[in-house]
Amino acid sequence: MTVYVAGHISIHDRDEYAKYEESFMDVFQQFKGSLLAVDENPSTLEGTWSATRFVLLSFPSKDDVMAWYNSDGYQTIVKHRFAASKMDAVIATGMDEAAAQ
Repeated sequence: MTVYVAGHISIHDRDEYAKYEESFMDVFQQFKGSLLAVDENPSTLEGTWSATRFVLLSFPSKDDVMAWYNSDGYQTIVKHRFAASKMDAVIATGMDEAAAQ
């Protein structure tokens, strides 16, 4: 079952965040993930939105998410994101087609 990672990120140091971005895809592509959305200006449908970026990723399983997140490659670059931004992220399990109908 597909698993999604959704994050809203408030970036306060673009130069430091750029260091994260320059290696992100090289690491990410090793772990069966798909980058579904990155938006610097999402439209708010309800509530309030204070983040500067929205990100949506998909993976075949939660194990794949955790393998990516805990990998040496990701842990090497994520320090730049930690230094440059604040992120709230969730992992959500998708519905199979039968359950969605």
